Amino acid sequence: MKRGQIVLETRNLSMHFGGVRAVDRVDFSLWENELRCLIGPNGAGKSTFFKCLTGQLRPTAGDVVIRDLHVGGHEPHQVARLGVGIKTQVPNVFDGLSVDENIWISSRRWHGAKRARTLTGETIERLRLGDIRNDLVGNLAHGQRQWVELGMVVAAEPWLVLLDEPAAGMTHEETERTAELIREINQTAAMIVVEHDMQFIRMISRQVTLFHEGRILMEDTMDAISADPRAREVYLGHRA
Repeated sequence: MKRGQIVLETRNLSMHFGGVRAVDRVDFSLWENELRCLIGPNGAGKSTFFKCLTGQLRPTAGDVVIRDLHVGGHEPHQVARLGVGIKTQVPNVFDGLSVDENIWISSRRWHGAKRARTLTGETIERLRLGDIRNDLVGNLAHGQRQWVELGMVVAAEPWLVLLDEPAAGMTHEETERTAELIREINQTAAMIVVEHDMQFIRMISRQVTLFHEGRILMEDTMDAISADPRAREVYLGHRA
């Protein structure tokens, strides 16, 4: 694949709930090796848009295209099978198993036993989870559980990673660590991150897409969006 190629796009994507247009004719493009943050006020449509990308919702109209394959209406496991790592808001981990076992199970879904074991070790080292690798996930702090789930995503060797609020509920130190992990993952995968934490967004993203009333209002850097009068009015306000 040539650098600069579009790897994910939506064309006239819409998602309606009765008379409510949660996503309204959205055209969006993500480029190879890009890291894009999706932001917007509550009800802006960004989370619904994310769920259409990941197969959690079947779009009312329009297309979701991943590497030239139309995936609108695919189930999440079908999207994942394309090499897409997905992390939703609710942690999807096995509390009764160790960190090592959780990551191995994730990798084993897509790889043979030997490769899965190699990837498990590499992922634990890459995300610096060695000190807790034998701990039960159910005993871990919230931030650590989030990191384990990131490890489960990485261990599948995705080329595209979709994350929904990965820093939610974290302390400042955990947020900084998570930003570091995401920058590390972005070295080998294109990424979309839905997030509310303004400081966290500034840590990780060069390009931000601002949703408002189901549509894309603006796409630019966080600094440019913070300085735009309309963007400040609809979303940033005093937080900008």
